[in-house]
Amino acid sequence: MRHRIYGYRLNKSGSHRNSLRRNLINDLLVHERINTTEAKAKAIRGDAERVITIAKRSKRIGSSMNQVQARRTIMRKLNNKVVVKKVMDEIAPRYENRPGGYTRMLKLGSRRGDAARMVILELVED
Repeated sequence: MRHRIYGYRLNKSGSHRNSLRRNLINDLLVHERINTTEAKAKAIRGDAERVITIAKRSKRIGSSMNQVQARRTIMRKLNNKVVVKKVMDEIAPRYENRPGGYTRMLKLGSRRGDAARMVILELVED
């Protein structure tokens, strides 16, 4: 039974999985579009949207989380100051009036070498 099991294991150790997620999320937020396997895209999609939501909520007046706290929370997830600045200053204001669903997965088909299902994970344009 899979009760109380969270996330995708991706057939990797814990430290490898965490660094893979961090790198994929950083690449997605920097380039706003990445090519990856469907399993990896599903594994990082929720975390990427959560980062954008934290940045977006910190901009609201009367928010329970101020901007310094939001930057530190995002920094814990991403560990890259340049990406944190881009999320706070460019990406979050773009989705100010959008209630969620900041990413889109476009299926490409199978990869030639190992037949893994490939997708394009991108940020939605508003």
